[in-house]
Amino acid sequence: MTDRSSTLSMEPATQRRVPDAVFGGAREFHFERHHFDLIAALLYQLAGIALAPHKAEMVYARLARRLRELRLPDFDAYCALLQGDGGADEIGFLVNALTTNLTSFYRESHHFDFLASTVLPDLRMRNAGASRPRLRLWSAGCSSGPEPYTMAMVLVSAMGADLRRWDARILATDIDTHMVETARRGIYPLSGATGIPPAIRQRFTRDTRLNGEPAVEMGEDLKRLITVKPLNLLEHWPMSGPFDAIFCRNVLIYFDRRGRTQVIENFARMLRPGGYLFLGHSESLYGVSNLFRQAGPTIYRRE
Repeated sequence: MTDRSSTLSMEPATQRRVPDAVFGGAREFHFERHHFDLIAALLYQLAGIALAPHKAEMVYARLARRLRELRLPDFDAYCALLQGDGGADEIGFLVNALTTNLTSFYRESHHFDFLASTVLPDLRMRNAGASRPRLRLWSAGCSSGPEPYTMAMVLVSAMGADLRRWDARILATDIDTHMVETARRGIYPLSGATGIPPAIRQRFTRDTRLNGEPAVEMGEDLKRLITVKPLNLLEHWPMSGPFDAIFCRNVLIYFDRRGRTQVIENFARMLRPGGYLFLGHSESLYGVSNLFRQAGPTIYRRE
């Protein structure tokens, strides 16, 4: 995380107009504009996430739970904790509480169809004579893990026995450390696995229990392909690449223009020439980067 001794930039919060009705009033914890401003500035500085004005109520609701856990009397005490000597230990909880983790298996399925029908056949053709070709995929913003496990299911299904000669790996990263641990375990409620086609689910998962309820666990052949790590996309990237394809879907919408440009430029640096970048359904590179050309709906190829 960013050095806690550095000066906080208040720009992302003070430039917002937050409705006054959100603040004050009869609440369990008194919540004022300056509390929101400080929290918004911290989240922007540390994670690059810009809190919109209508998120003030969400900030209160999610952090109120944290105040109860810490047995703090009010937001004054919580902001003092964030700014004090123990603030670095609390930052992870703050980021986890305020980031949204909506994901599902085979979400935006046309991306996985393109991976199977275009990306992987192209790689196999270019490496037909190699004895140990290299294949690298990255799920950047993997949340609890359905995206990288779907990528692994597509990879194993499309490559078949030929996959054994490949040095194939999938990197999965997320800023939320709770989500990283969930992805590593690879166990999901049965209700959350309905997006997996029945034949695929039967092949790659096993039935288990999670908190006493029916669940599925991802198979070892999938887990062996995937490395899950915590990563803040606006901080140093320890990996060197290059990657053949990067999935970063519904993540850029949380960044401001400067943050988006920084991340996209780094993706371009990490992708091999001709590598692919997959974005979310509401995201685009229009006006952000000229390093890619569009290869399909929200699919871009590195020039």
